[in-house]
Amino acid sequence: MRFAEAGGARVSVIGLGTWQFGSKDWGYGPEYARDVAGRIVERALDLGVTLYDTAEIYGRNESERILGRALAGRRDEVFLATKVLPVWPTASQVERRGRASAQRLGVDHLDLYQVHWPNPVVPLSSQMAGMRRLRDAGIVTHVGVSNFSLGRWQAAERALGAPVLSNQVQYSLAARRPDRDLVPFAQGHDRLVIAYSPLAKGLLSGRYDAAHRPSGAARRNDPLFVTENLERARPLVETVREVAAAHDATPAQVALAWVVSHPSVVAIPGASSVEQLEANVAAADLELGADDLARLTAASDAFAPLTGPRAWGRVAVGRLRR
Repeated sequence: MRFAEAGGARVSVIGLGTWQFGSKDWGYGPEYARDVAGRIVERALDLGVTLYDTAEIYGRNESERILGRALAGRRDEVFLATKVLPVWPTASQVERRGRASAQRLGVDHLDLYQVHWPNPVVPLSSQMAGMRRLRDAGIVTHVGVSNFSLGRWQAAERALGAPVLSNQVQYSLAARRPDRDLVPFAQGHDRLVIAYSPLAKGLLSGRYDAAHRPSGAARRNDPLFVTENLERARPLVETVREVAAAHDATPAQVALAWVVSHPSVVAIPGASSVEQLEANVAAADLELGADDLARLTAASDAFAPLTGPRAWGRVAVGRLRR
């Protein structure tokens, strides 16, 4: 395992995202939550994964509870991150919810506590005041944000009066917006970008195409998986496959290796099985050459998915047909 360091934190470049723990959106079922999730975490720990990310909204608190049980007895091996639901995140609510998350996780402190989404109604000064109270009380070590623009990330730092360690954003070969400013900012200011959906919910694994559509709601309701976008993504996926074949790796490993090839970027893919977890972790040791990285980046640059109302309209039509 390789590690990234920023702001006094040291985390594995491949972490584990746990949205799927206890959530119906992925369709994994009760056996997964009851048994498989715990085995995934245990294996991840044994393989040197230190970064574990959850949120109070995942599975309506169940993800935190499942992850907490799985980490019992091995708390000192992990960098534990969770997120506050940004529904009216005033200072008192942030403080209360942070303490509740720690309790559900069965820990005395959170290594990283993040604002899950921007809330334009509640001032950042109030949100960060709650974070500051948690930090001063020793409940939170590092403060982070998620889905923030660079301007809002910097504004959160000013409101906190201290560094905001990380910004968790969607980042992959299929979602490159963070390259514009978030990744350069992190690299130049001792911060981290935490990449969620680094495999574009499995699109980059090569598993899905127009003839093989996903079944779970988390993918079905994502515009990236409408038929037109699956067709548009075909050249990118083919390039990932070709690079993977040259390295005796899987497409998913190549896509992950591209993400974590960027300094100050770590990835938190989910895992549906222990075997998938093991494959994801192996991506940390996959070294792509400069030509490989350039080829993948060029294929990504050429990918132009359908977005906006037209894409969401396709999703709505798909729901009606079901």
